[in-house]
Amino acid sequence: MPTASSHLTVGLDFGTTNTVAAVSQSGAAARLIDFSGPAETTNVFRSALAFWEDDSAANGLAVEAGPWAIAEYLAWPHGCRLIQSFKSVAASSNFERASIFEQRYTFEALGKAFLGELAKHSGGELSDRDSRIVVGRPVAYAGSSPDPALARQRYDRMFDSFGSEIFYVYEPLAAAFSYAARLTDAATVLVADFGGGTSDFSVVHMKAPGAAQRFTALGHAGIGLAGDDFDFRLLDRLVLPQLGKGSEYRSFDKTLVIPGSYFADFRNWSRLALMRNRRTMDELRRLERQALDPAAIARLIAVIENELGYPLYDAIGRVKRSLSDHDRATFRFSGAGLDIEAEVTRAMFETWIADDLARIEATVDTALSASGVSSADIDRVFMTGGSSLIPAVHDIFSRRFGADRVAVGGELTSIAHGLALIGQRDDVAEWSS
Repeated sequence: MPTASSHLTVGLDFGTTNTVAAVSQSGAAARLIDFSGPAETTNVFRSALAFWEDDSAANGLAVEAGPWAIAEYLAWPHGCRLIQSFKSVAASSNFERASIFEQRYTFEALGKAFLGELAKHSGGELSDRDSRIVVGRPVAYAGSSPDPALARQRYDRMFDSFGSEIFYVYEPLAAAFSYAARLTDAATVLVADFGGGTSDFSVVHMKAPGAAQRFTALGHAGIGLAGDDFDFRLLDRLVLPQLGKGSEYRSFDKTLVIPGSYFADFRNWSRLALMRNRRTMDELRRLERQALDPAAIARLIAVIENELGYPLYDAIGRVKRSLSDHDRATFRFSGAGLDIEAEVTRAMFETWIADDLARIEATVDTALSASGVSSADIDRVFMTGGSSLIPAVHDIFSRRFGADRVAVGGELTSIAHGLALIGQRDDVAEWSS
């Protein structure tokens, strides 16, 4: 049986939307790190960065992360650049650098800035550079043509000075270690992790507690589709038509549909904030002069210029969460010449995400096939991640495996907890992807 390590271990769930950290050491239970944020103490640290110009700061730019980044933005939205969900471009070869106040940041530079602020706000718990760091990674990265090798290179550079040893473990596999504490009998478990950018699945056989080798990973599968995509379906129906999507413009003697590329960046929070650059804004102003509905393009420009990405997605997130508890909800958003109030039913939302749900279910089939098991062989299903609370997502599993076999819990914390547990094992490298 693998013995516990004496290392101080940090389990870090660096997520698209949120980041959670846990620590463990031999003889002590893994525990989550709390961050005393500007509004409340929480163990969920928003995966966000805010930059603003400050002559006294390095390179003339000050930076904050997590809830402090959100607070800076809300206090001074016109003077801040708020970057969210930047993990989603980790595997994208199309992303090279982000332009922020005329300075250009690579993915790993953004990552190091984020980790620095995360450690600063941890009360010293993440300052031990001799720690063993176990980082969660998705089974499949987000993006249209993700490059896992590129993501690994960027992660390596991001974390190269964060600890003495760095290991990467599939996120649903880490959640399995956390879930194991609930089990008293042997079981074959399907773990389903629904994050902001990816939906990932692991099948793990667990023996009863006390077994010499309790865990056996049977197989994995993932897809770069999750909560952010569900957000975009709502945004696409409720907001983008009022910003000019689907409308037309004149080019010489032709009438053409406005290119969808101007709206694609609304799919990803990290790209939306970066649209506020001179070239893009000049293009949009030319488009406004040519548009058949110039007022719609003016609203699009105002959303970008006024840095309204955060309140816009916050409103989308509220209506999505409300639809998990209620059959209908009201979407409200005001700003930049927009004044939207629309009733949305759960049935409408489920219709809009139906194709996404079908792709997720097909990925479950891939995970089972990769593991050499059928649905009948699964004794338990453990669902984690924020989107696991969406009824239509939950229904996939209760329908296929039976509601009595499906458990949900630790939606935002189970992965970090499991990563810290894995980090205490002497065979941690065997669980590293």
